[in-house]
Amino acid sequence: MQADLEIVVKHEVPLIITSLGAVSELIQSVHGYGGLVFHDVIMKRLAQKAAAAGIDGLTLVSAGAGGHAGTINPIALVGEIRSFFDKTILLAGCISTGQDVAAALQMGADLAYTGTRFINTTESEALPEYKQMIIESSASDVIYTAAISGVPANFLRPSLEQMGITEEMWEKTVDVDFGNELIANDEAKAWKTIWSAGQGITKIGDSPKTSILVARLRKEFKIAIEIQSKLLA
Repeated sequence: MQADLEIVVKHEVPLIITSLGAVSELIQSVHGYGGLVFHDVIMKRLAQKAAAAGIDGLTLVSAGAGGHAGTINPIALVGEIRSFFDKTILLAGCISTGQDVAAALQMGADLAYTGTRFINTTESEALPEYKQMIIESSASDVIYTAAISGVPANFLRPSLEQMGITEEMWEKTVDVDFGNELIANDEAKAWKTIWSAGQGITKIGDSPKTSILVARLRKEFKIAIEIQSKLLA
């Protein structure tokens, strides 16, 4: 990590995103040249530790997010952490449309954080089969398990099954011994052949250019805000 930090400081990277433990040394080093550090958290206790370490922003990875997600409802998570953290809060988890971004702001977040939606873009280097699986899957096809990477994360059920991983195996709470337990043990690998996604896939039905997707998100966000403003009348 020290070598990576030296590179970050050398090039004065303006924004660093960390997870799995806020490191005070890293934060101090980045602050030394005027950079910012945002940290991923899934619960209040971890957010409090990061805040104490001097973090500049928190990304709240709520229930249903892709990858290493939490299990707390986003409304509850934002409210709980906003009660003691007055810096930047980003909300992650099932953010696939402009309406979702508007909803995140209404909950009290400053920004919305979307990942899975951008897997399905023309510029994304994800495999075509991965993108098609996202289009064909729904929220119920997202499996939350610690058996693949050792840390609870959301993976696509079809990708688990095609690698020979059964429900009995993904319900385990420890690492899978790929050499002994997987039918396709020579090919299976977390993130590469076992694909992650969030429950927001239920709203993903295409793979447009990034520019087109961003324009769509902007339009949807504007419409959502306009509809909400009409309620005041």
